[in-house]
Amino acid sequence: MKLRYFGHSAFQVTTDNSKIILIDPYLDGNPLSPVKSKDLNADYIILSHGHGDHLGDSFKIADRAKTLFICVNELANYCISKGFKAHNMHIGGGHNFDFGRVKFTIAHHGSMTPDQTYSGEPAGIILSISGKNVYHTGDTGLFYDMKLIGELNTINYMLLPIGDNFTMGITDAVKAVEFVHPDIAIPMHYNTFPVIKADPLEFKTKVEKAGFKCKVMDYGEEITL
Repeated sequence: MKLRYFGHSAFQVTTDNSKIILIDPYLDGNPLSPVKSKDLNADYIILSHGHGDHLGDSFKIADRAKTLFICVNELANYCISKGFKAHNMHIGGGHNFDFGRVKFTIAHHGSMTPDQTYSGEPAGIILSISGKNVYHTGDTGLFYDMKLIGELNTINYMLLPIGDNFTMGITDAVKAVEFVHPDIAIPMHYNTFPVIKADPLEFKTKVEKAGFKCKVMDYGEEITL
């Protein structure tokens, strides 16, 4: 399985059976992304919430006949209303797909689409594929139940925001890593806009000082999990 980072909260997962999964594919308006929506396709698109910098370019990328959206119920229904296929889920629920398992967790944030449609609760995402668990926290503040998420799941890779203002800043994100105990922490949701400017190397230093490993991914970089 491979993980590729496009900046902000946008990732691509390529499974061992060559399925392409995109998470929060915000690309065309993302000054950090080395690729644009026209460069990608997807078998699945998983959305953490409906904000424009997360719903992003999903509808440009999705093939109406083949791509399956996976998201909380209200956001899934929104995708369906636009003519796409979706699998409706919700917080705390999990489902097995042909690539692995998806489970949604709580996230403390908001969720409304760019056209001002309420799109349900924001969510974190736990992907279980090929024996690895990847926890994409979505946009969120720090919350103590992250500790419970870490106790119930062996998290190999934790993708978490550090940009402050709309989400956790560096200090809270380090505490989140301490709660979850991932094998490797990967920062996201920073430096896309001036208001979320943050130094990922400062985060890395503090995570390592706390006794954990951190990988700062370059924009466009792909790693094997």
